[in-house]
Amino acid sequence: MTTTERAAGTVADERAVLLRYLTDARESLVWKLDGLSERDARWPTTPTGTNLLGLVKHATSVKIGYFGPTFGRAWTGPDFEWMHDDAPVNADMWATAQESVPSLVELYRSVWAFADELLASAPLELVGRVPWWPAARAQVTLREVVVHVTSDLTRHAGHADIVRELLDGAVGLRPQALNVPEQSAQDWADYVRDLRALADSFATTPRGTP
Repeated sequence: MTTTERAAGTVADERAVLLRYLTDARESLVWKLDGLSERDARWPTTPTGTNLLGLVKHATSVKIGYFGPTFGRAWTGPDFEWMHDDAPVNADMWATAQESVPSLVELYRSVWAFADELLASAPLELVGRVPWWPAARAQVTLREVVVHVTSDLTRHAGHADIVRELLDGAVGLRPQALNVPEQSAQDWADYVRDLRALADSFATTPRGTP
């Protein structure tokens, strides 16, 4: 094997690894909608309104920006009205009455394919520019963008995991690997009881005390 062939193989392996982690994060996020009603998919579970369908909608927006304009690529699909300058506050974090779970998941997967078109062929050293980042670090490579987007999606997949658990108790990383200990409902109740008791034992301890 020549040096060139060895280098090409290394790049191919790196691309495969980057794509695998990105795909895992994308799948984990959208899986959290499985089996939910339109109401539950939209239900805000935190004081700042975090909801599952909103997280998927936000992830859709993120990928369009980073894998589209950043590298001079135009999105030719439906117009994202929630990304316009006159859109309501946090418009990318909640679904309108006209945006159903199936329609937003389909759009999410369309943008997913749009991103993968670039990832499948462009060199990882491809240079782009993120216009909404500070000028000093706005120039990026495709490699950096993949890492950044994967990190962002993984964070939101974690949000989604907690939101789904609050909705109906369902937990897990992905269908084939929940990554959660197998315990009965009573075991979990006892576990939470013990954690609360431990936390309560610090109730009168001043903050920051060792």
